[in-house]
Order: sequence, then structure tokens, then C-alpha cells
Amino acid sequence: MQVTETLNDGLKRGYAIVLTADELDAKVTEKLTEAQPDIEMKGFRKGKVPLPLLRKQFGQRLMGEAMQESIDGAMNKHFEDSGDRPALQPEVKMTNEDWKEGDDVHVEMNYEKLPEVPELDLSDVSVEKLVAKADDKDVDEALANLAETAQDFQARKKGVKSKDGDQVVIDFVGKVDGEPFEGGAAEDYPLVLGSNSFIPGFEDQLVGVTAGEEKAVEVTFPEEYGAENLAGKAAVFDVTVKEVKKPVAAKIDDELAKKFGAEDLEALKGQIRERLEAEYAGAARQVMKRGLLDALDGKVSFDLPPSLVEAEAKQIAHQIYHEEHPEDHGHDHGEIEPTEEQQKLAERRVRLGLLLAEIGQKAEVQVSDAEMTQAIMSQARQYPGQERAFFDFVRQNPQMQQQLRAPIFEDKVIDHIVEQANVTEKEVSKDELQKAVEALDEE
Repeated sequence: MQVTETLNDGLKRGYAIVLTADELDAKVTEKLTEAQPDIEMKGFRKGKVPLPLLRKQFGQRLMGEAMQESIDGAMNKHFEDSGDRPALQPEVKMTNEDWKEGDDVHVEMNYEKLPEVPELDLSDVSVEKLVAKADDKDVDEALANLAETAQDFQARKKGVKSKDGDQVVIDFVGKVDGEPFEGGAAEDYPLVLGSNSFIPGFEDQLVGVTAGEEKAVEVTFPEEYGAENLAGKAAVFDVTVKEVKKPVAAKIDDELAKKFGAEDLEALKGQIRERLEAEYAGAARQVMKRGLLDALDGKVSFDLPPSLVEAEAKQIAHQIYHEEHPEDHGHDHGEIEPTEEQQKLAERRVRLGLLLAEIGQKAEVQVSDAEMTQAIMSQARQYPGQERAFFDFVRQNPQMQQQLRAPIFEDKVIDHIVEQANVTEKEVSKDELQKAVEALDEE
């Protein structure tokens, strides 16, 4: 096997590989010899079929396998000897397309190698970590919002008309062609106007009613209504409004706390404080991570594989296009040329991605099976009822596995760097933290 370098330009490499006819023939013979003991053929005992006869019957089919295995072996040996790591799958093509049995095989291999990433003293990296505590005002505000979600209803004054969002307590009887139908009647039914829990048009006609009023509500059942005997039919509901109630926030007390699974109000406040501070910590981590990546980006410089930068730039341009054109759900918009700004962002992402990968590899950072399972489960929850199908899809899709593994790996590498970096904490208010997070989106 002859391997000759044909290109050495920056990170680009090219090689001509020649697999001689004798080497290929020897590989075919090797494969036939391995298979010979298990082959049965009429007129011969098992394992006793002569090699020339096997070659005549199976040689042509094994030629392709032998050729592929020989080329793959040559490539693997080259990468092992050279230490090169290709940025993307190498381009491999046979150059003597008029090849026939007995000829040498000429193959051309081209790739971009991953660059040598310079060693970085992580203790020389400085980063600021924002720390925000949930004060009483934050807790009270969250508690008030919680009380809104657990709203009660309080009777309006006599004669006051109902509004959207009010609750009306009603008796009703529904009729089609003047005859009551099954399931179309109820007493003391509490209906929140605007909840869209009744047939379209029903709730709208009860906006503006008062307690004690009787009203004939005329509606038409949808064509796709579940009960076939009612689908598409016009109906009249004789409604008696017994009460009109306005929404009021639930009283903030121990009873409210118990609705949310806490022993008392103080325990609920404690839970809210923990939840808020967990949210603040997550936001602070985003800010710290950006600051850390900025610091790392300013400390390293090395050649980048053009193919990786180009692919990343196109991905960024494509994503931004769809963010700016949400109405365009297809991908037939043609090639989107990345801007100079998007090109620079792509270079930053590739540079930092390679740096983090190198740091993670040297630190032997691993993503455990348990972490992967948790990530898959988290994603699977977005597909209720199809969780098992999603699990099977991920298990059979290496690309999807990599998409789920990559952010976990990156976060673990970030944690590793932070452990060794020079980290200073700065206490800030919730509003200051919010401004810092908003600034991330503006950059």
C-alpha cells in the first residue's frame, strides 16, 4: 500500500493511496480462506471446496469488500501514525474509474485536520459570578401572583352585569328542534365566561347578563362535534342566571398554602424563596458562562478548519432567517449567504467549541449513561403518549444522541474550568441580574 501526500496547506491535507493488484488479490484470498471451512457445495464435503472454485463463484462479490476494507485500513493507519484528527468525514474517491480486475486501485483522500489547541492555564482565567438573593418583596410578589392563579369568585352587587372573566352560576336546558336532548341540561352550573369550555358562541351571549335574568342562547354545534346526533345542528338553550360573580385573588393565608401542598403560609414562603433563588442562580450562571467564554476567547488563537466555520456560519444564517421570517416554515428559500457578523460569530463558536472539547478531553470529562437518560426523558416529555417511540428514535439515531450529549458535556467542562478559574462573587439585586441577562440577548 502506497500513501503519498499531495496537499499540505494550513489544515488541509490530501493523500494519494495506491492499493496494488497483488495486495487486493491477497486480501480476497484471505477472505476466501477464512470462509472456506463453512462453505458447502454440491460434489464437495463441507470445508473442502477448492479455493479456485470459491474464487470463481464468490471472488467478484468479495472484491468490493476487500477493496473497502483495505482502503479503510490504510486510512485508519494513516490517522494513527500521523496523529491527525479530521474535522469532518474525509472525502475519499477512486480516481481510476475505468478500473478492471488485475489493475491497481488509485484512491484520493482529502480532509481538514483539527488544529493543535494551545495549552491554557485555567488558574489565569478570571470570571465574575453574580449572586442574587430573594428578598421579602420578591417573595410577596410571587405569592400574590400565586394567589391570582388560585382565584376565588365573589358575588357582584345585585343588578351588576356580567363581564368576560366573571363566573355565572346557571341552570340551563338545551333543545334541538324544540326537543330537549340528552346531556343538555344542568343546574347550578358554575361557568367562567371566556373559558371556552362550552360550545362556541354560548359564553359570549352571557356577557352582560344579571342575576335572575332568563335568556335564550342560540348556538350551532360544530360539524366535528363528538355526538353525531348533534353535530352541525342548531340549538337553543333556555338559561336562568342565578348568580354573577367577579374573580378575586385567593386570600393569602394558611389555607392557600395548603392548596399548594405546604403546611402553612411560612412554609409556602420558604418554598417560593427557594424556587426564586434557584431561578436567579440559573440566570446568574448564564451571565457567568458568557463572561467565561469571552475570557477564554480572548486568551487563545489558532487556525480554524474552514469547513467547520462555513457549516456553522450557514447554520447561524439559516436560524436567523427563520427567526426574522416566522411565516416561512419551509426550507426552499435558497442559499442564505452569511453576513460578516455571522461569519465572525461562527469563528468564535468553532474556536470555543474546539477549545472546550480539548479541555474536556484532557480532563477526561465524561457524560454518564444516567445523564443521557435524564436528558432523553426531559425531551421525551414534549411528546406525551409517544415517549417510548422517542426513546427508540434516539437510540437508533447517533446524530440525535450527539445533539443531546453536546450541551451536557459543555456544561460539565464549564464547571471544570470554573473550579480552577479565579472566580469573584458580586451580590446584585433581582433587577440588576435581569438587566445582565437582557444584555446577553443584545450582544
